[in-house]
Amino acid sequence: MTDDKEKNAEKKSVDPASVEMLGVAEEDDDLESAWDRYENMQPQCRFGEEGICCRICSMGPCRIVPEKSETGVCGATADTIAARNLVRMIAGGAAAHSDHGRDVVHTLTEAIEGENPDYEVKDYDKLNKLARDFGIEEENGKKNYLAQKVAEVSLGEFGRQKETLILPERAPDERYELWKEEGIMPRGIDREVVEIMHRTHMGVDTDYRNLLKQGLRCALGDGWGGSMIATELQDVLFGTPEPLRARVNLGVLEENSVNLIVHGHEPALSEVFTQAARDPELINLAEEEGAEGINVAGICCTANEILMRHGIPIAGNFLQQELAIMTGIVDLMMVDVQCIMPALSEVADNFHTDLVSTSPKAKFPGVEHVEFTEENALQVAKDIVKKGVTNFSNRESEKSKVPEEAEGLIGGFTSESVFDFLGGTYRATYRPLNDAIIDGRLRGAAGVVGCNNPDTCHDYGHTKMARELIKNDVLVVATGCSAIADGKDGLMKPDVAFELAGEGLEEVCRAVGIPPVLHLGSCVDNSRILTLLSNMVAEGGLGDDISDLPVAGAAPEWMSEKAVSIGFYFVASGVFTVLNQPFPVTGSKNVIQYLTDEVEDIVGGKFAFEQDPVKAAHLMIDQIEEKREDLSLKPVMYQVED
Repeated sequence: MTDDKEKNAEKKSVDPASVEMLGVAEEDDDLESAWDRYENMQPQCRFGEEGICCRICSMGPCRIVPEKSETGVCGATADTIAARNLVRMIAGGAAAHSDHGRDVVHTLTEAIEGENPDYEVKDYDKLNKLARDFGIEEENGKKNYLAQKVAEVSLGEFGRQKETLILPERAPDERYELWKEEGIMPRGIDREVVEIMHRTHMGVDTDYRNLLKQGLRCALGDGWGGSMIATELQDVLFGTPEPLRARVNLGVLEENSVNLIVHGHEPALSEVFTQAARDPELINLAEEEGAEGINVAGICCTANEILMRHGIPIAGNFLQQELAIMTGIVDLMMVDVQCIMPALSEVADNFHTDLVSTSPKAKFPGVEHVEFTEENALQVAKDIVKKGVTNFSNRESEKSKVPEEAEGLIGGFTSESVFDFLGGTYRATYRPLNDAIIDGRLRGAAGVVGCNNPDTCHDYGHTKMARELIKNDVLVVATGCSAIADGKDGLMKPDVAFELAGEGLEEVCRAVGIPPVLHLGSCVDNSRILTLLSNMVAEGGLGDDISDLPVAGAAPEWMSEKAVSIGFYFVASGVFTVLNQPFPVTGSKNVIQYLTDEVEDIVGGKFAFEQDPVKAAHLMIDQIEEKREDLSLKPVMYQVED
């Protein structure tokens, strides 16, 4: 690779393994990556970027051009159009997460009824706790009674027509009452998504404040409803994660083994896939094909799910899905739903890699489809594993290019494990965490989450922000692609606290044996952060509501509609949240003003937008300090030298 091409690749990612594979793509005219397609799109549509293009009826499409066309054909203003477009993004993101949750409920139901022999309840403690939250009492000593009732109530939450969702009752009382007073307490999850689609239909809701208020309610239905149900029931079915060791980055791929990658978001198939890959017959078949064994690795959030529970290595995050295939040694990539690039098939066509789709909701032209159903899950998984094993001999050695980068990490943290690792199994408590903040050893905590986006240097925002926060004694929790980025950067190893964390955070990490950045799971597991924040309030000493806590959130490389919903449910829960790029609403000053200022008076949280991750980190730190002052907490013990 020439010096110019290498410099170009280094502008696209801070991850050495990704830079190396981008160099491979630069040298081959037949290979195209997301970064190439991003460059081909320049300049991007200004009206789309500003959110002032409307195409919800055939009188348009309409676009607002100041001093020429101040409204659309129907009279909709820039405020109305921008708000409509934004809340439709919330609806899309909430639908994606919540439909994921609904599928997990169906998996539990079928497991209980015996239709699904490959699954069973693995965490009865979690099941019992969820049953109590749902007001279900055990009867007759029947093993599956609670599971059946929990499944019934959970499924009812999606189509609930009266009253409100149950799990928001986990929030602090003050927060719960605020949601009711403001009229944003979520009702049935499906109802909130449908109502957004109705309100944004031509000729319905045109008040931008009213539209955005419904967006807040829908997002709460995701975070405290669909996503929380998904997380809780995945723990019930597959086991609640516990801290474990794992490895991450493209270097986890093994040149002498069959490499199988799972990519997507729903863990039902990937759970049994990991089991199938350990089948002695398939391992023997791999050896007959000339391989030393079978190596399973993950991409994106299904990777986080199986890492959290089994220590399965992660090959990379969202923008590395094409780069993994470009190594030339991925024998099969199995995909389900969400964040699957349609261009994957074109990349795979240049290599021997078999690409297999599995969900009836996500088919791709030219890609082999093997339908997954829970009733025959293990057999389907074995068939797909076998397909990858028999493809091993088709590798083209001249196309093999595997980066060496593979970093160790500790994953598997949950809101429950915080109780245990801080207080011990027999005196489980959040007291040490709260006291560390109250005493000034910790400045506060931050959740850094979200996607990758080729409009931002890959992983730079996540890792640079996390480093700045831990340097300033802010404990960081991460999920999704952000967690993978931090893992690749070495920030999820306990000993990194001695090198990069502030003195106070270092003391906490040393005493407890934890990294300064905690991996809390997939993007749907952001609900764990909501539970963690509620537990901190319940422990006492840090105010009466989530909005009182010295905490902040960020998505420094956001991309998807799911990220929009996540951002809104954190703000609606009272958390100051920073994004690198504004939502596509900048064509409306009133909508921007609402999101960055006015909404705080309603829900106690608000958005800020800052592209520089260090500056964004200091916006979060300033917010944390403001909350500390409001609570009259002691000054932080240690000051950071610039």
